[in-house]
Amino acid sequence: MPEVLLPGSVLALSGQAADRLLRLDSGDAALLYLHLLRRGSLDGLPWPSARLQTAQAALASIGLAPEPAAMPAPDAPPPPVLPADQPPPEYSSEDLSAALRQEGSTFPPLADEVERRLGKKLTANDLKTLFTLYDHLALPPEVILMAASWCVEEQERKYGPGRRPFLSQISRECFRWSRQGIDTAELAEAHLHRLAMLRSRGSQVLRLLDIAPRPLVARERDYVAAWTDMGFEDGALRLAYEKTVLKKQSMDWSYMNGILRGWHKKGLHTVQAIEDGDSSYQRKQPPPPPSRTEPASQRAQEDMDRMRRLLNQMKEEG
Repeated sequence: MPEVLLPGSVLALSGQAADRLLRLDSGDAALLYLHLLRRGSLDGLPWPSARLQTAQAALASIGLAPEPAAMPAPDAPPPPVLPADQPPPEYSSEDLSAALRQEGSTFPPLADEVERRLGKKLTANDLKTLFTLYDHLALPPEVILMAASWCVEEQERKYGPGRRPFLSQISRECFRWSRQGIDTAELAEAHLHRLAMLRSRGSQVLRLLDIAPRPLVARERDYVAAWTDMGFEDGALRLAYEKTVLKKQSMDWSYMNGILRGWHKKGLHTVQAIEDGDSSYQRKQPPPPPSRTEPASQRAQEDMDRMRRLLNQMKEEG
């Protein structure tokens, strides 16, 4: 029997909030927002601290929640120290040999597959780096391979087919994932989907900024990700770019980011909202049309009239 929705059992979600959540494309952020709408606090939400903070930060980035530090969970234990924030152990050659010989271990097939994808034999230092991801970060082999595939794809996109990343690049990517709590294949797949979306969005933003297509550097990718999470439409980004060039005489990512952060704090994410809500923005008015009664035009018209009267008079006398 379907449940009857009694008065008070329906939650109201504004269209603007729904649009921001859809653009954010984060299931945890949407769930957290619904929980806050339903209960008004974090009470009763049995999430680990890392997951909660990630979702809070995502909501805060689009203006739908306070910053995480301003909304602590009641009686929450201090966040755990992640392996990515701890120095890894110094693995010896004996440690690596034992790991490669261990029966039933998934590390040997992981090493073989990484060798295949990189197209080279792993050195002793490479094996130590890979074992750090496997043992110290405790990332599942499939997550490490997904990070490796992403790095290979990025390397080829930047430098051409056949180019392969160093294992140190894969390691940095895995450490970033670990700090973000990406430790399952499902979370890694969702993260890769977001990275692909941001890569496409980066190309669009470059066109808006009159910059020739090229791979973004890390800092530029961070800016594009932040602006996307804030929910700015293309026209708003273009306005911020024009204000930046007008002030700085060239593109300045940091200055443009400051403009957009100011608009975001005011809840201004569209051209119309910026024009209506930002007193520092003034629409450029077109110059007034030239007057049709300028003195020179008047004199020319008077001369023509005088000439017509003279011709008519000559015809009458003739």
